[in-house]
Amino acid sequence: MTTVAGKPGLGSIAARLERLPQSRWHVKVRFLIGAVTFFEAFDQLLSASALPVLIKDWHLSTAQATFAITTGSVGMLLGALVAGWLGDRVGRVRTVALGVAVTALGSLAVAFSSNIEMFSLFRFVQGLGIGGVVPVAATYINEIARSDKRGRFVLIYEMIFPLGLAAATLVAVWVVPTFGWRAMFVIGALPVLLAVALPKKVVESPRWLLAQGRREEAEQVIAKIEAEVAASTGAELPEPVEGRGDDTAKGSLRDLFKGKYLRRTTVLSGLWFVAYYVNHGISTWLPSLYVKHFGLDLTTALVYTLLSNVTGLLGTLCVALVIDRIGRRPALVAALAGSALTLGILAVVGVTSGSQVALFASGTTFFVYAINAGLYLYSPELYPTCNRAKGAAFGGLWNRLGVILGPITVGAILGAGGSLTVVFAQLGAVALVGAVIALFAVETKGKTLEELNA
Repeated sequence: MTTVAGKPGLGSIAARLERLPQSRWHVKVRFLIGAVTFFEAFDQLLSASALPVLIKDWHLSTAQATFAITTGSVGMLLGALVAGWLGDRVGRVRTVALGVAVTALGSLAVAFSSNIEMFSLFRFVQGLGIGGVVPVAATYINEIARSDKRGRFVLIYEMIFPLGLAAATLVAVWVVPTFGWRAMFVIGALPVLLAVALPKKVVESPRWLLAQGRREEAEQVIAKIEAEVAASTGAELPEPVEGRGDDTAKGSLRDLFKGKYLRRTTVLSGLWFVAYYVNHGISTWLPSLYVKHFGLDLTTALVYTLLSNVTGLLGTLCVALVIDRIGRRPALVAALAGSALTLGILAVVGVTSGSQVALFASGTTFFVYAINAGLYLYSPELYPTCNRAKGAAFGGLWNRLGVILGPITVGAILGAGGSLTVVFAQLGAVALVGAVIALFAVETKGKTLEELNA
């Protein structure tokens, strides 16, 4: 029996989602969730854009600058933990909306900070929202995607994140020298409008509703989605192809460390840590390195940083185009090995100029952003619906540890008088360890979320 507008079809919720063709409904949802992710990325990188000015205006030591960066990262770590629980308890959409509101209001508070202590405190609050939104949003996008095209579907959405990072740097090139760093954080408060609109415009995940025992609501939501898709495509939907049934199991945090999930969680945690240790070890300090170590003006430093973000966007696009064909594990291994190679070459040839660093840093971000996007696809695939947000957010905890320790380690090396060669050599070594860890990843290509977690 096929589905017509306004009437629910036969078959499980999962099977009915799997047979949906691409439509305006998918575009609308990806746009709205993508807008949230864009601003979360924008807000995440604001400290890096403001730091060169703050170091000068507030006469910050390396330790104070590191502290200012780290407080936001600690907030992101705690936000990921709380949001994972909330996402599985109260729903994906409501959790994302709450996180966006916290991020936006925190950004506005940062804009009015009068010293480094206030700046750090409100960046911590802002970090709570940023850390919670991104993994839960990625979980939602995974749950509405078809298994045969899930990689491209999710990663095209994930391109919004590096686009937000690039936009933060691009806007900073003009705004910071012209209006000051505070204006950047005022702009970062704009997504508070999305927090209000999101629950009204985006339906809750029917997979999550079903896992909560809310079958009637799940049926209503999937019927609404089917009707909208049928209306936009102008054709009846195909028959659901039944595979494994719906995922209705109950779960808890400790299930992430039992049975087959222990290996998945261990490998995933290592990959998240490595990816963000390398990513933020580079990106957080780049503008300051260009200014302090190479004597570049602020505008040139931000333009070089923008170049790295653009190549990262290209890396995300490339992995989106191939990951459904080659698989998750080969893509992660290749990208981590590529990061290790570019960083290793930079360390071996020696750091001689800002333009040289910009070239190799851009090569590194090409691979690193591909890893990051791939992990936002991969993490929710590894867990059942009842634990999917917790599993993705637990990975987020490890990425936040990487976000914290990467910049701290780089700051410690620089503060102790260490060379940039040492900085890039240790980052390359960590990336190489990540490539080895990725060899033990479970392949998820082409399987439904229910098949992967049966």
